[in-house]
Amino acid sequence: QVQPVESGGGLVQAGGSLRLSCASSGGTFSDCTVGWFRRAPGKGREFVAALSRDGSITNYADSVKGRFTLSRDNAKNTVYLQVNSLKPEDTAVYYCAAKRTQYTFQSGAVYRRPDDYDYWGQGTQVTVSS
Repeated sequence: QVQPVESGGGLVQAGGSLRLSCASSGGTFSDCTVGWFRRAPGKGREFVAALSRDGSITNYADSVKGRFTLSRDNAKNTVYLQVNSLKPEDTAVYYCAAKRTQYTFQSGAVYRRPDDYDYWGQGTQVTVSS
C-alpha cells in the first residue's frame, strides 16, 4: 500500500526556496497521480499542485503558478515540489497525497479535490518569515 512521507519543510525568509519531497514508504508511486495540498493556520485544506502518473501533465493553483514546480523520479519512488519565491502567505503544513491511476486512460489525469485522493502523508511544515 502506498504511504506518502513528506520531508523538506522548514523556516525560510520571504523570497527563499525549499524543495519538498514525497516518498512512498509502501507501494510504488509509478501508478499514481500525486498531489500536494496545504493547510494554513485557521484555514481549510487548499490544493497546491498535481502531477499525472506519466509525468506529462501538471496542474497548479493560481496562487503558486510560476513559483512552484513539480517533478517525479520513479527510480527513487519520489515526487518533488520545488517552491521558490516564497511568501509569508505560503506558510502552511504541506501534505502529499496519492491516487491510484493504474488504468491506461488515467495516465494523464490530475485531480484538484482532496476527496479524489486515496493516500495521505502526515505533512511537513513550511514557515516563511517576512
